[in-house]
Amino acid sequence: MNEGMQYRPVSVREILKEMHDTTTLMVDLAYSSIVFNDKDLAEEVIELDEKIKALKTALLMHTAIVIKDPEDAEALSGVLQMGAVSDFISHAAKNISNIVLLGLGVPPEILSAFARTQERFVRVKVSKDSILAKKSIGELSLETNIGVKIIAVRRGREIFTNLEDDFTLLEDDVLIARGSDVGVIEFDKLAKGELKSIPEPSLSIEEW
Repeated sequence: MNEGMQYRPVSVREILKEMHDTTTLMVDLAYSSIVFNDKDLAEEVIELDEKIKALKTALLMHTAIVIKDPEDAEALSGVLQMGAVSDFISHAAKNISNIVLLGLGVPPEILSAFARTQERFVRVKVSKDSILAKKSIGELSLETNIGVKIIAVRRGREIFTNLEDDFTLLEDDVLIARGSDVGVIEFDKLAKGELKSIPEPSLSIEEW
């Protein structure tokens, strides 16, 4: 058996949740790659599509092992349909990203409408001088302080999503985040080591 196709004993619930979370991320990144004509984000979508393919294979292998009779097949048909939907969404997100990667262009009217969104996505790499390195997401409180949420981390060939507060960032991690224009600029500087402290919120609770 191909090494990449080995069966891992994980639950169907876990596989479906990971497929859902990954396709949600893919749609966000594909959308942002179009808005900002960002090939890096588009390439992330292409790589995540490979993850969906692996998850789909794992789902099929799991159900093949579980199904013993027609009743089992009927009970699991909904599970397979959910997997197929995730695969369809993944394929659609990949097609959107290819618009950017192939330089096909998007009508200016659509770009103008997209550009009015209040959030944007950014892809940064944690430098050795960054204060983000060796800090947990909870410690940094980026969402509270600068309005930026880290939604995915690429570490080597592995991608982490559904990040908890205790997830620690490391040097050379590639971070995918979303936030306001000002927030992502500050976030980029923090990752590069150009900003040595995390800015505090511009408004206190009393000022609201």
